[in-house]
Amino acid sequence: MPDMSASVSLAVTHLVPLAKEVDENKVTPGVLGFIVFAVMALAVWGLMKSMSKHMNKVDFKEAPDTEAERKADSAAQRG
Repeated sequence: MPDMSASVSLAVTHLVPLAKEVDENKVTPGVLGFIVFAVMALAVWGLMKSMSKHMNKVDFKEAPDTEAERKADSAAQRG
C-alpha cells in the first residue's frame, strides 16, 4: 500500500500548480457537471426516440358522430 499513497501524493503535487493557474474567483462546473449534463442529454434523447416510436404506432381515426349530425340537420331544417 505505500506505493499507492506515494503515487497519490505525486499526482497531487503535479495538480497543485495547475489548480493555482485557475482563477479563484471563477466557478466552473468541471468534469462532474459535464458528465451529469451528458447523462441527462442521453436520457432526453432516448425518451424522445421512444415517444416518437410510440406515437408512430398510434392510428387514430375519429368515428363519425351521427348523433351530432342528426341534431345539426334537424336544427338546419327548423331554421
